[in-house]
Amino acid sequence: MVSRESEIDRNRKLLLGIGYWVQGLRCFPWMGVNFFLKDGLNMDPSTLQILQNSANLPMVAKPFYGILSDSFYISGQHRVPYIAVGAFLQAVSWIAVAIFATPYSSFFSITLYLLLGNLGASIVEVANDAIVAETGRKSTSSKNVKSSSSGGLQSFTWMASSIGGVLGNLIAGISIGQFSPRMMFLIFGILLCFQFLVTMFVSEDTLDLPKSPSNVGFKKQLSELMAALQKPEIFYSIIWFALSYAVIPALTGTMFYYQTQHLNIESSLLGISKVFGQAAMLLWGVVYNRHLKSISGRKLIAVVQISMAVFMISDFLFVKGVYKSIGIPDSLYVVVFSGLLEVLYFFKILPFNVLMAQLCPPGYEGSVMAFVMSAIALAFIVSGYLGVALASLVGITGDNFQGLPRGLLIQAACTILPVFWVSYIPDDQKSSTTKRKES
Repeated sequence: MVSRESEIDRNRKLLLGIGYWVQGLRCFPWMGVNFFLKDGLNMDPSTLQILQNSANLPMVAKPFYGILSDSFYISGQHRVPYIAVGAFLQAVSWIAVAIFATPYSSFFSITLYLLLGNLGASIVEVANDAIVAETGRKSTSSKNVKSSSSGGLQSFTWMASSIGGVLGNLIAGISIGQFSPRMMFLIFGILLCFQFLVTMFVSEDTLDLPKSPSNVGFKKQLSELMAALQKPEIFYSIIWFALSYAVIPALTGTMFYYQTQHLNIESSLLGISKVFGQAAMLLWGVVYNRHLKSISGRKLIAVVQISMAVFMISDFLFVKGVYKSIGIPDSLYVVVFSGLLEVLYFFKILPFNVLMAQLCPPGYEGSVMAFVMSAIALAFIVSGYLGVALASLVGITGDNFQGLPRGLLIQAACTILPVFWVSYIPDDQKSSTTKRKES
């Protein structure tokens, strides 16, 4: 029995480890996309940010992919085949960009390629997240599975994604100066082909996943998903969490141009900055798994939200030249603080995912977790469009950043607002007590 559980655990970690590692590695081609759009197509910051956020639209349809994988089995499997399909779509997308993208390519064609890639990525993420949620659900009813207990698998996948992010950003920062962006796209496309082949050789039976108890069709699955979302502790949590991102006007495109055009920060330093941030994410996963799981998820989420606002005020001081006046070089600030702020947005996702896995009704993990990630994706898109509007309001352009300090202060103020309504996130102890009463 022990050897059987060890084999199951090994197969899960192989499939999920590769999946989340490649997911984290997506920053490698996307850094190439940023420089290709800026230098190859000469896009301004607002257009670049609009394209980036528009390309994320397939992420909003994650509930549909979740219901699809919950309801429709392919050769008796409902997770692994979808991972294979998603990896294949991504490979086609990035290889197509590598072959057909030129400085004369249109905004529409580039967006189309990126949409296809993000469609594949969202399908893979839904299937992977569902496996994690199902395993977490099963471990709460089986005290024998120690490898996946109490968020252990969530932390493992978090760390796998962070390692991929560290490696991807490090290689990307070096590659930008050595290879063309199209070569970076081709390398990532080949890696996705490898993920596709590995997935094809993994049988879902070796993962010991539960069969959906309501495998009776798409409409039934949709109706029961809606019933699950009618639970206040689930619905209000998702609404608050999504709004906590959506109300923040993102200035990522503006900051990218400010660092590369105005400060002339080298691409290698930007890569190191992102590596520093991904290393912080990796450390966060380790610290959370060892020391913070017993702390209320609501408290952790509130602390992260406040920390984000503090870092944005720090960016205001940076742009005003305060740090440079006391001897801190711009490059050092970009590497350390900018890298941290970029990933700080994602710190609160780990405790929230653990909480949602506990609240998620049995059998519908794929649908509910997909809805969560869909709400977050939509929130990021809204945040990006609000950032474009804010940049226009304060007069930021590709070569004029005088309004940037004012924009950063507005961004920080918007970030702190959701903290006043954090009580919509249920306390971990109260939610677990409620579940015991229901059962």
